Amino acid sequence: MSRPRNVPPRQHGAGTAGSGAPAAPGRGRGGKGLRDIRVDEEVEIAVNLALERFRYGEDTEMEFPSSFTRTERAFVHRLCHSLGLISKSKGKGANRYLTVRKKDGSELKRAVMTCALTPGTKHAVCTLIRNFPVTNKERTELLPKTEQGNAYAVESENKEVKTSGRLSDGIPQVPVKRGESELDSFRQSLPVFEKQEEIVKIIKDHKVVLIVGETGSGKTTQIPQFILDDCHKNGAPCRIFCTQPRRLAALAVAERVAAERREKVGQTVGYQIRLESRVSPKTLVTFCTNGILLRTLMAGDSTLSSVTHVIVDEVHERDRFSDFLLIKLRDVLQSQANLKLIVSSAALDADLFIRYFGCCPVIHIQGRPFEVKEMFLEDILRSTGYTNKEMVKYKKEKQQEEKQQSTLTEWCSARENNTKLEPERPRFVPRAEECSLLGDDGDTVFNQLTEKDDNCLELWLIKEMDSCLSDIWLHKDIDAFAQVFHLILTENVSVDYRHSETSATALMIASGRGFLSQVEQLISMGANIHCKSSNGWMAVDWAKHFGQTEVVDLLVSYSASAGFGNLDESSLVRTSGSDLSAEDRELLTAYHHSFDDEKVDLDLIMHLLYNICHSCETGAILIFLPGYDEIVSLRDRILFDDKRFADNVHRYQVFMLHSNMQTLDQKKVLKSPPPGVRKIILSTNIAETSITVNDVVFVIDSGKVKEKSFDALSCVTMLKMVWISKASAIQRKGRAGRCQPGVCFRLFSRLRFENMLEFQTPELLRMPLQELCLHTKLLAPINCPVVDFLMKAPDPPPALIVKNALQMLKTIDAMDPWEDLTELGYHLTELPVEPHLGKMVLCAIVLKCLDPVLTIACALAYRDPFVLPTLASQKRAAMLCRKRFTAGTFSDHMVLLRAFQAWQKARSDGWERTFCEKNFLSQATMQIIIGMRTQLLGQLRASGFVRARGGADIRDVNANSENWAVVKAALVAGMYPNLAHVDRESLVLTAPKEKKVRFHPTSVLSQPQYKKIPPVNGQTAAVQALPTDWLIYDEMTRAHRIANIRCCSVVTPITVALFCGPARLPSNALQASSSRQGDSDSSDSEMEDRTTSNVSLLKLDEWLHLKLDSEAAGLLLQLRQKWHSLFLRRMRTPSKSWSQVDEATVRAVVAVLTAEEQSAGLQQPSGIGQRPRPVVSEDCLVPSTWRSTDTGRSTAETEFSDSSNAEKVPVRSTRPILHQSKNCKRKNILHSKRTSDDRSDRSSVKSADSSSFPSPCASPSSPMSGKASKSPSPRQNMPVRYFIMKSSNLQNIEISQQKGIWSTTPNNERKLNGAFRESSMVYLIFSVQGSGHFQGFGRMCSSIGCEKSQDWGSAGFGGVFKVEWIRKESIPFQFAHHLLNPWNDNKKVQISRDGQELEPQVGEQLLQLWDHIPLE
Repeated sequence: MSRPRNVPPRQHGAGTAGSGAPAAPGRGRGGKGLRDIRVDEEVEIAVNLALERFRYGEDTEMEFPSSFTRTERAFVHRLCHSLGLISKSKGKGANRYLTVRKKDGSELKRAVMTCALTPGTKHAVCTLIRNFPVTNKERTELLPKTEQGNAYAVESENKEVKTSGRLSDGIPQVPVKRGESELDSFRQSLPVFEKQEEIVKIIKDHKVVLIVGETGSGKTTQIPQFILDDCHKNGAPCRIFCTQPRRLAALAVAERVAAERREKVGQTVGYQIRLESRVSPKTLVTFCTNGILLRTLMAGDSTLSSVTHVIVDEVHERDRFSDFLLIKLRDVLQSQANLKLIVSSAALDADLFIRYFGCCPVIHIQGRPFEVKEMFLEDILRSTGYTNKEMVKYKKEKQQEEKQQSTLTEWCSARENNTKLEPERPRFVPRAEECSLLGDDGDTVFNQLTEKDDNCLELWLIKEMDSCLSDIWLHKDIDAFAQVFHLILTENVSVDYRHSETSATALMIASGRGFLSQVEQLISMGANIHCKSSNGWMAVDWAKHFGQTEVVDLLVSYSASAGFGNLDESSLVRTSGSDLSAEDRELLTAYHHSFDDEKVDLDLIMHLLYNICHSCETGAILIFLPGYDEIVSLRDRILFDDKRFADNVHRYQVFMLHSNMQTLDQKKVLKSPPPGVRKIILSTNIAETSITVNDVVFVIDSGKVKEKSFDALSCVTMLKMVWISKASAIQRKGRAGRCQPGVCFRLFSRLRFENMLEFQTPELLRMPLQELCLHTKLLAPINCPVVDFLMKAPDPPPALIVKNALQMLKTIDAMDPWEDLTELGYHLTELPVEPHLGKMVLCAIVLKCLDPVLTIACALAYRDPFVLPTLASQKRAAMLCRKRFTAGTFSDHMVLLRAFQAWQKARSDGWERTFCEKNFLSQATMQIIIGMRTQLLGQLRASGFVRARGGADIRDVNANSENWAVVKAALVAGMYPNLAHVDRESLVLTAPKEKKVRFHPTSVLSQPQYKKIPPVNGQTAAVQALPTDWLIYDEMTRAHRIANIRCCSVVTPITVALFCGPARLPSNALQASSSRQGDSDSSDSEMEDRTTSNVSLLKLDEWLHLKLDSEAAGLLLQLRQKWHSLFLRRMRTPSKSWSQVDEATVRAVVAVLTAEEQSAGLQQPSGIGQRPRPVVSEDCLVPSTWRSTDTGRSTAETEFSDSSNAEKVPVRSTRPILHQSKNCKRKNILHSKRTSDDRSDRSSVKSADSSSFPSPCASPSSPMSGKASKSPSPRQNMPVRYFIMKSSNLQNIEISQQKGIWSTTPNNERKLNGAFRESSMVYLIFSVQGSGHFQGFGRMCSSIGCEKSQDWGSAGFGGVFKVEWIRKESIPFQFAHHLLNPWNDNKKVQISRDGQELEPQVGEQLLQLWDHIPLE
């Protein structure tokens, strides 16, 4: 462990970690305690500001003056360490000064990176190079560019790529007369109508107009119509584009405006959103998203030459596209005299935009006049009398707190003076081997655990826990932890148990004592790092107070990576609540103590809902929630869980509003409910401005929103829940007073409201800018640098962030050194994901493994689908769920893929909700991932990468989807430069700019063994267990000196060598090692000396230098050139047919990757290439987001139904005992059952690459056909099904074998009958419980009727059915030890209940085991 260094105190005097402890100086193990560094607040603020400027500036080094005192220099050193900067003092005495510089990787010790090729790999590469040598053209194209190319030429080459997603061309026309409509009287009642003439006149007289209209004023629907009506009256031609921040809003507003003009959408009024459009040559008003208008502008300023007005609506949301659009439109206005710009919003920061556009007029429009009563959190708690168990518990605890605080003060002073308050006592210490996590059946014990509340513990347990914690603190008795862990695991004591006399938890005590390993162990067991002791300290405060700097670093890094926002309201009440009444203050304190501000209190919302429904008059209720997760949870409570509502479900209509929702549901929201039925709308901030529901009377505002934030220096993106701005809170309140006086219930205090930001932070300042920089290249003038263009934004991002983004784009080959887009860069602008994920998907297409990569990319683009439970025992169980999904692959990416596949299976079987709860998955996240998959695939089709039929159709681009090594290659190509290397000497992970990185606790690689108690040196053990020396990771979270990597996968050196680094390597990238280097390696023999002289160095970038023998290096470089040349060709002409050399190159790459994966001993899991099931339609309460309407249907939705059965490429599985036989006598039997109905109408399409992996047995699932069954059954595309049949005795098996019959439970009957009807073949694998064997297998020959058999040896069974036994030999379970069933939580196949279905690939492999036993 490195020498601990101290970290700085909190700013603004928070270094004294709390008020409840004495202020004696504490000593850390590595020097002075933190509280010893005292500097003036002015110095502290000045240093913080200077370092912040330096981090975001372009300088690489800065200097602090020699006038600094020694203490001030010490403070700077500490602060630099925590920020990841390098500081050094120079000079002597009065001339001593301090310099600070940024890390550039030069200070790192370089670990030796080696790479060796197996003979099979060398043979595969030699064969390819012999048949298709690297041509001079390929070699030249892959050298770094020496001069700037012709950007226009590349652009014209990619012209076809960029046409999708643009607004249609058209010409200005004089509008037709508006039709009379029943909505006219409503229009005339809108506040905006009174100002019609004024608005039209101001728009005519000025180029830019700002319109600030309160919610419900009618500005969005009426202003485009005012322009149309005025142009009709004056015979003036016009053409108007109106932008909205969301797809759903553009669509809804277009439909409303068309209805008001008594027209259909697509005539005068239309809309255009990504992959969907309703416009015609007559369309004069087009509603679109900001992104669509931007995409149109990418074709050049002339695209707006035929447009007379552009209206940018809801600009207060400050999304990156609207800010970006304003930059471009401000430039276009100068060159186009006829263009008018109207910027409209409900809560505009008018001064900012007046400055931005120069002096322009502002029109203010009042909202509806109805009064809305406000109820803040304290009013709600007071008036409804809401309380919960935790609040009651808190009031009791409050009485004990004074006593606890005095004992805690004694403890702290004892720690500082090292006195002993109690004698130490002997204790039983459990043996380590008692701590294995899995039972004999492979299942976890945690699923059965329910932690006991401290109040429910028996007296002896409380005494034992208190005694252990006291001994640890007062006597440094580290051994007492073994007993603490033992009690937590065997007696279900909470890992957050509080010492009854001091309220300190084990984590706080370990932190204060500096027991680093135990802190790690407790966190791994689910300890809450945000718990506070009676003096208000969290674990990190304990560590700070007692100078335990390494522990501080660890806790801060975990806290930062947990993604917590700025939501702690309890501290606000404590510090600023002086103007609250005593009653309100007490209520709020008790409430905040009972509930975590990082969540939304659904219990309080249900309580409020019930009160409104039973004590208020009619009126719709609109509930604002931060995200889809909370929406789904609340919907389920109303409809299923809460009996007060679920028993009267006919009296409520529940609707969900979310930007990914289907339009059909959104239209239903706007309709009034039948009499006696109350409408409840659960919505994100989309209902704040974009969609107006007129009959809303009550608003419940959670005050939260989910916001993506990005730290440009650590390159970490997080989806955080944050407080809304004041402007948004006012908007939400305004939704209640549309048609009558209303009430707004705010789930936050007045104090919180007063401390909210005035306006939301612009997205441009909190988003990763790579995507935006790509778009800038298409928007900015040809010679305008990206930085200069973005500096024109209303709130420009720091120049360093832009430069970092540009550097990353150059690193991944999306831009050349002159900032011009490459062929890859052009395609990345088209894909609705971050550039590195876009590259991953494009590589997957060329490697023909699209489906699994599409799923993983969408999960990474959105968020981790696993939810973090609150109970510590559940946290451990959640970690175990992740483990189960890995299938032994050392990969978090596999966890995402397996979890998605298992969820799809559960969804089609109708137990989605239970499955998600059991596996700690978010149902909502999974549904959004499906929607993103559909959209991304639609775009790939539109760009020509995936075709409807022939080469590059959905089957072809998935030919290698079953091969995990190939899938990982695509992941590596996308994840570069996010690489980590294992330093085997010191057993640590290193990265390009980090000496040491750690696995994030959520990574399955962080805990290699299933242990109840994580090992003391958990990270070292995890690194030691890795089968190869290379990892990819999705993101690095940096906090203080510790960097965590999350979402990691182990990869082979050959994958890194082929897919990392730039495509264009310099000619000196491959260097023969000089004799000096060879001599410097200490060697033990002459033979070793000879081999070192034959070593080459392949330099892929500044950090990535691979050592390998010269022959292997030459072959590897040539294969790399063939791959990158192929990839470049596919990017230039995506729709061109594949040539012979293209196919041969991919085959060679696949063979090499597979051979190296097997050589490294990595497992090839089965079933990873399963195509997603068709999405079945659901009732109106569930948003069937994923079936896009209209034109989107043809390209996107069909993804889920076409050719899901394309044959998977069988990959050799390494079996421990059995070897595959060359003949397969089962083949004809397996394929004997074929009926003439549509069930068997399936095509047999052989994969192009299947010859690379000869399978001795024909796959039972191979015969198929191009037509999918028309049945809507979720199983329609599974011609063969496999089930385990358990028997309680051997006699039933013998009867079955003699008579050819079987009988099972009524529950299994339904399942088997369904499978028999829908599939061409149903195999049954038989096993007698407790026998340790499979007794054989057969096929089901009839459906199950009512007839029962007298011979059958068990009661409670249903009817008999015919079975044809195929093999009757017994096979021991250990032969199937390597087979895991993804449809049963990845358990081994022998751990199956009666009637358990097997995933088809696994079922097939299980049946193949009988091929190695001679037929009887």
